[in-house]
Amino acid sequence: MLSIVLIGTGNVAQQFYAAMSNTKGLKIIQVIGRNKKKLSPFKNCPKTATDYKYLLNADIYIIAVNDDSIATVSQYFKNKPGLVVHTSGSMPLSILPESVRRGVFYPLQTISKERKIDLTEVPICIEAEKIEDYDILRELANTISAQVQIITSEQRKLVHLAAVFVNNFTNHLYHIGNELCNETGVPFTILNQLILETAKKATQMPVVNAQTGPAVRNDKLTMKKHLELLNNEGYREIYSVLSNSIQKTHEKKL
Repeated sequence: MLSIVLIGTGNVAQQFYAAMSNTKGLKIIQVIGRNKKKLSPFKNCPKTATDYKYLLNADIYIIAVNDDSIATVSQYFKNKPGLVVHTSGSMPLSILPESVRRGVFYPLQTISKERKIDLTEVPICIEAEKIEDYDILRELANTISAQVQIITSEQRKLVHLAAVFVNNFTNHLYHIGNELCNETGVPFTILNQLILETAKKATQMPVVNAQTGPAVRNDKLTMKKHLELLNNEGYREIYSVLSNSIQKTHEKKL
C-alpha cells in the first residue's frame, strides 16, 4: 500500500483526493494546506495540517500548489525519505531540491472545482530520476488512470504549451463567441453542436485537414464584413491574427 501526503487544497488536490481516497492500494494519510477553511473538503482525511512541522512520513508527497510556490514548498521535504513530486505542466523536475527523491506527476487535463473529472481517462505524465521511482509513479498512476505516459521536462513544457493553445485560448474564443451571441440576443447554446463537432474532428482526423471557414477559403469579402461587425478592437486584432495564421498555414491551397 502506497502512503501519500497531499500538499495543496486547490483544484488538482481536490481531484486527486477524490480519485485516490477510496482506491485499493493507496492511502492518503495527510493533507496540508495553509488555509484551515480550505481544508474542509478533506475533512475525512485521517490527518490535516496547516503547518509543515506536523508533516508525516510517507511513500509519496504530491505537491499540488501553484507553480510559483513549488520551489518554496519543496524545501520542507529535504529530510524526508519519500518520493517528492510536483503536478505542474510547465515547471521542470529540477525545480525540486537535489537532496530529495524527486519526480513529476502531471495530469494533462483542464481541472475545475465545479466539475468532477474522471481521471481514468486523463493522461498522467510522469518523470523521475531513478528507475525505482519510475516504478512507484507508474504504480500510482495506473491505479487512477488508463493512460500513463513517461515524458521528460523538455517534452512536458511543450505539451503544456500545446495544451494552453487547445484549451485556454480556445475557451477564451468561446467567451468571445458567447459575447457576440449575447449582443444579438441568440443563446450561446446554438453553437453547442458546432463546438462538439469541431472537437470530434480534431480527435478523429489530421487537424490541418479539418480547417474550414472564410480564412482558409480566402473569402476576403466575408472577412472584411466580420471585422466591420466587431466593435471591440482587441477582438478585431484576434480575428486578424488568427485569420492570417490560417492563411499562412494553408497558403498552398489559396
